[in-house]
Amino acid sequence: MRTAIVTGGGRGIGAAISRRLASDGYRILLTYCNSSKPAEMVVDEIRDSGIDSVAVNCDVTDPREVALLATHPWVIAGVEVLVINHGRYDRVDAQELDFEHLRRTMSTNFEGAFLVWDTIKNSLTDDARICVIGSQLGTRGSPQGADYSASKAALAVWARSLAQSFGTSRKRINIVAPGFVDTDILAGDSAEKRAARIQEVPLKRIGTPDDIAGTVSFLVSEDSKYITGTVIHVNGGLYLP
Repeated sequence: MRTAIVTGGGRGIGAAISRRLASDGYRILLTYCNSSKPAEMVVDEIRDSGIDSVAVNCDVTDPREVALLATHPWVIAGVEVLVINHGRYDRVDAQELDFEHLRRTMSTNFEGAFLVWDTIKNSLTDDARICVIGSQLGTRGSPQGADYSASKAALAVWARSLAQSFGTSRKRINIVAPGFVDTDILAGDSAEKRAARIQEVPLKRIGTPDDIAGTVSFLVSEDSKYITGTVIHVNGGLYLP
C-alpha cells in the first residue's frame, strides 16, 4: 500500500486532500496540532471507505514531535507522497506587525515545513512526489498578512530550489497557490464581504477545498511526471501572475 503524509490534514484544504488521496489509493497519515476531533473524523471517513488512515498529533515547530513521524512504521516502510499543508494566518496590518508575530508565523509556515521535510526525507521513495500548499499572497503580498505572505513566498522559493537540486532524481516537488477558498480563514466574512470577494473572481465563485485537492491529486500522479518546481495558481482567475 502506498503512503501519503498530509500535514494539517484534518481540516479544510488538508482534509479534502486527505480524502482525495485516499480515493486515489493511498493510505493516509495526517497530522494535526490543536484539535483531534476533526482529524479523527477524517480518519474514520477514510477508513469507512476501505482505506487505512491514522492521525498523528504533531506541532511542526517542535523538532521532538516532528522526529516522532520518522519512527512511524508507515514512514519507515517508505513514503510516496508528502503534502505540506499546515499553516497559520493571523490578520495583522503590515505596519503593525511586530517581530514576535513574524517569528511565530515563519516558524510554523516555513521552518515547520522544512523540519518535516528534513525529518522524513530519507524515508521518501526514489520517485516521491512532494506538494507544498502556498498562496497567491506569497506572490502578490497582503496589507493584512505581510508575515503570512512572506512565509508562503519563502516556501515557494525553497521548493523550487529543492526541485532543481533533485537533478536526475525522479523525485518531484511543486507548489499549489490557492486564492479565496471556503475554509476557516473566510469564516468570519460578513455577507457583504463574501459577495465582494465573489465579484473579484472572474469565475464568480469562492473556491472549495476540493478544487485544491484535485490539483494536488494531479501533481502527485503520473499525469504530471514532467512537471516539477512549478507554482500552480488555483484561484478562478483572481490573480494572474
